[in-house]
Amino acid sequence: MADDAGSPGWSHFPHQGDVGVRGIGRSMAEAFENAARALTEVVAPLASIRSEQSVTVSCRATDPSILLLDWLNEVTYAMATRSMLFGEFHVRISGDVLKGEMRGEPVDRARHEPSVEPKGATLTELCVKQQPDGLWLAQCVVDV
Repeated sequence: MADDAGSPGWSHFPHQGDVGVRGIGRSMAEAFENAARALTEVVAPLASIRSEQSVTVSCRATDPSILLLDWLNEVTYAMATRSMLFGEFHVRISGDVLKGEMRGEPVDRARHEPSVEPKGATLTELCVKQQPDGLWLAQCVVDV
């Protein structure tokens, strides 16, 4: 989580019935990593997740906002289909291609105490942009 609005990190923002996830970073890739951290934190505390297994994904979109949407949906899909939680994210963006690595572990209901199951990232409040301070913002609302 960011210490203040002017530093890299992640946060949530209110939205009726769902939850907004926001990543801030020194690069677009770092903002995407932090948005994925915010997504995971909706489910379980990041500190409770061990980096035991690696999953790689890739997606492509010419619009950075759609690339964020696809990335977060890849993370959500991997969580659901593999019954895993991820706490470590590494993203590389080259042109319109994102290559991501997620590290995590199978869900341990007793230890992780998952609170919700994200269903997918949405177009609501979807935004990827470089801010006047030079930091990148990546955000959207996630259906839970």
